Parts: sequence; C-alpha cells; structure tokens
Amino acid sequence: MEDPLRPFRRKIRSLLGRMRLRREGESYRRRLAAQGLTVPDEQAVYDALRRLHPAVKAKPKGDLTILAVYHHYNWEDTALLPALERFGRVLRYDWFRRFGVPDGDWPRRLRDRLNVDLLSFLEETAGQERIDVIFAYLSGEQVTGQTMERIRALGIPSVNLSLNDKENFVGRIYRGQALGLRDICRHFSLCWTSTEDALAKYVCEGALPVYLPEGANPEVHRPHAVERTVDVSFVGRCYGNRRETIRHLEERGFRVEAYGVGWPKGPLSTEEMVLMYSRSRINLGFGGVADHDDTYCLKGRDFEVPMSGGLYLTEYHPELERVYDLEKEIVTYRDRDELTKKARFLLDNPAAAEAVRRRGYERARRDHSWEKRLERVFTLMGLI
Repeated sequence: MEDPLRPFRRKIRSLLGRMRLRREGESYRRRLAAQGLTVPDEQAVYDALRRLHPAVKAKPKGDLTILAVYHHYNWEDTALLPALERFGRVLRYDWFRRFGVPDGDWPRRLRDRLNVDLLSFLEETAGQERIDVIFAYLSGEQVTGQTMERIRALGIPSVNLSLNDKENFVGRIYRGQALGLRDICRHFSLCWTSTEDALAKYVCEGALPVYLPEGANPEVHRPHAVERTVDVSFVGRCYGNRRETIRHLEERGFRVEAYGVGWPKGPLSTEEMVLMYSRSRINLGFGGVADHDDTYCLKGRDFEVPMSGGLYLTEYHPELERVYDLEKEIVTYRDRDELTKKARFLLDNPAAAEAVRRRGYERARRDHSWEKRLERVFTLMGLI
C-alpha cells in the first residue's frame, strides 16, 4: 500500500531543500561581491593554468598518460573511459575494486584507508613514470583536503569532474569537512562542473572552475533499427515529481513504461536502456534535482537520448538553451498540462516527431560527446 503521507513529506523536504540552497547561493554571491571576485572566462582559465604549470608542453592527441581516479558506478567505463582512451594511455585507480563499498556510512568506514592507499598509489606511480594529467571524479566523501594538498604537491596537472554541484557542493559535514567539493576543490588545477551557478562557489573557495555539461558516447549511445512499440518511456530513478507526472500521463490514456531504481520493473542494463531509447516514440525527461522543486540541472540523459536517436521530451530549464535549439532538436514542457499537449501532438504527428528526432541526433553527435568535452578541457590545460 502506498504511503498516503509521501507527497506531504516530499513537499516538506523540497521546501527545506530550497531554503538551504537559497541561503547557500546568497551567501556565496555576497562573498563574491565583497571580495571583488569574478568568474573567469576561458582565456583567464587558460592563462591561470599556464602560470600554475609552466612546464607543461602540448602533446599530440593520443600520446597522453592519464591517471584516472574514479569508480565505475553504472556509466563511467562504458561512456567516459573510451573517451579518455582517445587521448592516450589510461592508468586506473578504482577504490571499489580495492576496498569494496560497504553498506552504511562510506566516510566513517573507509575514507581514511582510501586516502592512505590513494596517496601511496599516486606517489609510487609518479615515481615510476611521467604522468601528464590526473583525471578525477571525486568528492569529500572519498578524499580529504589534506590528502589533496599532498597530491597537488606532486606537481601533476589535475582536473576533477563534478556532476551535481546544485545540491552537493557543500553537502553533509563529517569531521569538520564538507562531503561535497567545498573543502577539496582548491587543490585541483582545474574543476570541471556541470552546474553553471556553482562557478561562483568554486571561485570563492579559491578554485579555478570551468563549466561543461555531461556528454555521451556515440559508440554506446547509438540508434537501433527496431520497431517503435513503446509510446512513452522513462529510464531513471523514481523520486521527486516523477511518479506523479507519469501517473498524470497514464490517467490521460498514455501508455508509459518506467525503468530504474524504485520502479516496479526495476533498472535496465546499459544495452537495454539504449535499445529502449530506440523502441520508444517519446523518451520522457526530468530536469529536477532530488527533493528540490524548481531546482534543475543538465542530466546525462539530455545527451544520451538524442545521441541514441531517441525523441526527447523533457522539463524546461534555462541551461537546456545552451546546448540545444529547443522545440527543434528536443522538445520541452513547463508543466503537466503542456507535457500532455505536446506528448499527444508528437504521437499524432510522426513526421514532425521524426524531424525533431533527426535534428537532435545530429546535434548530439556533433557537439555533445564525452570526447568533445575532454578535448576542450585538455586544450584549456595546454595538454594537447
């Protein structure tokens, strides 16, 4: 039986979350103004990196030695690793493979051991061969500021990727350290954030940030020649307004299939997910952050669905305008009534739907691969 208080609790969490994020954002904006700081443009980032690493010399694409520090959760090895490998040899450090990830509180259980092991691994590897760049996907949950300070002392250019600075730039506090990026970001040469309004936060904390969205891998996220047998599908976790929105569509006669953690049908493998994008007449998207109404960010599926040849219908938010020609390459909705209207139009007008699908696919293939993102980052760093 569904919990009758669930919607009420969600609204309370959302309200408290909005209040926290609003206070945090206002605090950083005041600090930025009071200290006379500005968010650097790409030329300023390039110049700062030249000063920080004056000995770096560009190499041909494919000749870098990259030390990649990340754990493969569900997409990293299939989407990110192949893109990294186009720039050179990749040495991996995956803490899951070395320690496992236990149930319960990760920082309390394993962070100290991981920090000792990671530092030892990096020092030993750097002592044996030249590392051109450290590519990391880390937060304060895994590493401490003290560890990152010692890693920075190795003198190797480093870049850290963070995909949810909307709500987790600070995050919980453990032993006086934020479990987000706040207390470690200044120790990386460059911080790559997919959250545009987090740039000011990075600058206030003494870091050098660049804003770039996520991407997709065209070798994985590609169209399949299958019959479109699903009217509307959604692939992703069940949280926030997602359940209510899908129920809204179903009550109006739409046949919707939902997959992922929290849905009755459960999650799909990467291969099944990409196939579902091709099988669906409409691929539904949500831009909201968990438990925060009116708080949005770009998602991986914003690029994976169109690159897979799927017709994408997602919640509107301003950052989408930076990466797509809205209503021509993807379609957006601002509320459930508009969602219902546009979904019906797309199902009833297959030629119009096919035109959007084709333009979205072409745009994603041209501009939104992980390889394109990494090329921009490594060029900024003077590595290629």
